[in-house]
Amino acid sequence: MSPKIEQYISEAIKSFDTISEERKNVLKKISAYVQQKVHEKQTAELIYICTHNSRRSHFGQIWAKVAATYYGFDNVETYSGGTEATAFNPNAIKAIETIGFNVTNEDGKPNAIYSVQFGDSKTVIKCFSKKYDDKANPKQGFCAVMTCTEADGACPYIEGAAVRISTPYNDPKAFDGTTQQDAMYLERSKQIATECLYVFSQIKKS
Repeated sequence: MSPKIEQYISEAIKSFDTISEERKNVLKKISAYVQQKVHEKQTAELIYICTHNSRRSHFGQIWAKVAATYYGFDNVETYSGGTEATAFNPNAIKAIETIGFNVTNEDGKPNAIYSVQFGDSKTVIKCFSKKYDDKANPKQGFCAVMTCTEADGACPYIEGAAVRISTPYNDPKAFDGTTQQDAMYLERSKQIATECLYVFSQIKKS
């Protein structure tokens, strides 16, 4: 893992006490899902879902994988999806690049596939916008994490999900084109990073 991202993680961990007890109780439901998979020696699969699969769900996919890696859980795969496909938003990409991720556009298409790297060649996350039931995502036994209220309301039932958990985040899209744009994308990434790290900090190795 790159030193810059490790430093970012160290700072985020110091913010665990800013998470409310109510929110921690919700996040621990994700921890419980992963803990069960660890106990059963199975792969834990997490799909982060928002409406357009362009901002918050990608932050969730990325930070959950980073958090799993940081805490030493190798059998964790993370995904993202939406109620519709658009594209990985360039402001969200800019935010993670600012934090220290290496992002590569793989094909140059309007809805491009991006390789997001946070360490050596083994630590690559593939990100692109898609519906949550896309063939690239798991079909059974996964944990669905709803990252926005719109997707939460639009998808009261996620077929194949073992667990469905709602952790809505405010959409940084509201600040697009304003002087606060970059700061709000970084703030949302930091919040999601902190909560993903908290989730994996609660899991015991078998």
